[in-house]
Amino acid sequence: MPLYRLLVSLFALWVVVRLVIARDWTALSQRLARSPADPAPHIWLHAASNGELASARPLVDALRAARPDLPLLVTCNSATGVALAQRWGMAARLAPLDLSWVVRRMHRDWNVRAHIAMESELWPNRVLSCPGPVMVMGGRLSAPTARTWGLFGGLLKRVLGRLALVSPQDEGSATRYAAAGLPKAAQGPLVDLKALYTATPRHDPELSAGFDRMATWLAASTHDGEEETVLDAHRMALMHEPDLKLILAPRHPRRGDEIEALITARGLGCARRSRSEPPGDAPVYLVDTLGDMDLIYPLAGRVFIGGTLTDRGGHTPYEPAAHGAALIHGPDVANFRAPFARLDAAGAASAITDSHELAAALVRLKSPEAQRSQADAARAALKPEADAKALVAAIARHLPHAPPS
Repeated sequence: MPLYRLLVSLFALWVVVRLVIARDWTALSQRLARSPADPAPHIWLHAASNGELASARPLVDALRAARPDLPLLVTCNSATGVALAQRWGMAARLAPLDLSWVVRRMHRDWNVRAHIAMESELWPNRVLSCPGPVMVMGGRLSAPTARTWGLFGGLLKRVLGRLALVSPQDEGSATRYAAAGLPKAAQGPLVDLKALYTATPRHDPELSAGFDRMATWLAASTHDGEEETVLDAHRMALMHEPDLKLILAPRHPRRGDEIEALITARGLGCARRSRSEPPGDAPVYLVDTLGDMDLIYPLAGRVFIGGTLTDRGGHTPYEPAAHGAALIHGPDVANFRAPFARLDAAGAASAITDSHELAAALVRLKSPEAQRSQADAARAALKPEADAKALVAAIARHLPHAPPS
């Protein structure tokens, strides 16, 4: 573990220096587990960001209902994830640095009785020093990640040996967990947390008034190199559907200025959410803000899933499907290979490779009937195989006994 200790210490130093320079004392306090704590017994639940947390909402709700005596402490790596958990009425904070003394303070001050990590969030010190059972839901262990763990000698085997339950995301992850040393007794059923996602839309009447859902499409979580394709397709589609509006939501909002330049270079008007500009009659509404996907998904009847025209592996199809949208995607779906395969096999999504094919898909899905038909097919194809209550029952077997009523 010496190499891991060195690397995590260097990472911690970088985080601390960055927060000191930014004078973000609240974030610094939370990263060091120093801010006010609640000494009542807690389950510590960690998710990387608001996307992973939103997907786990059914599991979170079922767990809170099953064990009201063990409130959840939620940590995330992003402020938007923390804000989401707080909107759900839970204690939430930024995740502590994985330094042994910081993690021990977290366990002590919050009286942690169990730790649940979502997907690939396995942090050695959190696992090894937890005073109670540690579980992983929707665990993801890719081949490259498994090779990276190999740089740390037997650390992964030691961490896996401490886990009480792992429900892998897919067969590949299950195989790699077992090969890396996960005890057979800890091997749980497959569960893709993102498949459990349920739409909980936020409504902004003023914003909604600016969009006709059937005449609006959303390019969700786009990456560098995809916006050009999206905008060129929009210009072509406008020739067939003059009132068509595009909501463009880049994965990284800091690219807002760069993307606005691409929009104006194509002669298109643009309103930006980061400047609180109303959409008005602008053909493009640029959502260059964080944490607004549950606000804008309901506004569009057609959704292009970003990351699928790059080498990023694509983003989740579950969220737009849950909001009842017709789905369009590119060829790179490595991150969600199985669900996209189900969609394509059922004819429940439109696969495209360039701006011409994207424009053609938009035109093909112009009518409300076409949008509803493909949206219904997508929901059916992505119907979850796991049940949140069954997962909670598996988790509950490892939790401390509830006090007598």
